[in-house]
Amino acid sequence: MSFNGERIDISSGISLLSPDSWDQALERVVGKNTLDDNARLYKMRDLLEMTIGSFEVEGKYPSAAEFKERFESKWKGFSTADKEEAKKRDSAPGFFDVFDMFMQEGGEKNAWTVATYQKWYALKEDLHCYKPKFKFEDINESFLTGFVGYLRDVKTLKTPRRPKGDRQKYDLEDVTGIKNSTLAKKLEYLRWFLNWATAKGYNDNLEYKFFKPTLKQTQRKIVFLTKEEIGRIIDLDLSGEYVYLEPVRDTFLFCCFSGLRHSDANNLRKSDVKGDHIEITTVKTADSISIELNEITKAIIQKYSDVLLADNKALPNMTNQAMNRDLKLLCRLAGIDEEIRVTTYKGSERQDEIHPKWELIGTHTGRRTFIVNALSLGIPPNIVMKWTGHSDYKAMKPYIDIVDSIKAESMKKFDTLL
Repeated sequence: MSFNGERIDISSGISLLSPDSWDQALERVVGKNTLDDNARLYKMRDLLEMTIGSFEVEGKYPSAAEFKERFESKWKGFSTADKEEAKKRDSAPGFFDVFDMFMQEGGEKNAWTVATYQKWYALKEDLHCYKPKFKFEDINESFLTGFVGYLRDVKTLKTPRRPKGDRQKYDLEDVTGIKNSTLAKKLEYLRWFLNWATAKGYNDNLEYKFFKPTLKQTQRKIVFLTKEEIGRIIDLDLSGEYVYLEPVRDTFLFCCFSGLRHSDANNLRKSDVKGDHIEITTVKTADSISIELNEITKAIIQKYSDVLLADNKALPNMTNQAMNRDLKLLCRLAGIDEEIRVTTYKGSERQDEIHPKWELIGTHTGRRTFIVNALSLGIPPNIVMKWTGHSDYKAMKPYIDIVDSIKAESMKKFDTLL
């Protein structure tokens, strides 16, 4: 460079492979992998201007040698800071290291269940399959858009969807890509982690906060049993080869008439039964709740009162997976086969599937059945919430909407009197 008519030689420390690697007009290095070189040049240019400014503030007119000495002294400090920053960056834990720390802290702090851990491990696996190596600073709109595309169109399902219609083989759509509802949940979990990483100081890239893709979804259909369908299950003859389903029926009916989740019914001890009510601390939310017993739940508790069950349990114990499988058979035997259409979206594609009702029955159906039937009987929502442990009306609103719909349909029956 030239200063006060004198030429000053200052080394940038950058080596060019050929004259073509320098753009004279733009005054920058061109070609592949030149980002760091140009960043270095821009810093040197800024520091040269700062050095000139420092002499102007002092009212001095330095010689070329004085200018070079001051600049090189400042540049040495800049270079040291850059090296320290790079060293700090290189020694910082990577994205997946921080993810593991988050899972360890979250699991210990919030007493995650096995199912919750599985969801986080699944998200970690999805991110790793999408991009095995990346940093927090790489998570921009392009990265997240690509991740959405991977989940929707590329991800291979471990449990393929059943072929539709009369097809005997899986089509590509049956084994790849997740639906919008699941995709939205994964993005919600990813934001949860990134918020934690940001609060802990591991991430300062906030671009993820502005990523809000449009994911068309329908409200999740709430499947519950009517009074008539519950009666069919109660009256079902389970003698002979289906006698093993009797404990399944008893536990399920207990949930239908108490509002307990399957995890809490599974965890219910005889010591939790306090005469005319039960007192439990829920497995999922750790809420302490008291639920009065009615004739059905009293009879089921009494049935197993003298039966020696593991860990002094009050009801037969079974895994959620086994219960779900046997429940579907139980409801199929009871003739609960009303056709139900389930609408979902995968990307912008709408998918309609027709299922017999028994296929959609699971352990949580008991709790949903209790809530809908309790509201239908006119029991105030605030009372139902005390039994179920719900803390606000938001979670209850879908059930209230169902009951309002049932009431409207029932009112139409008066039209037949005219």
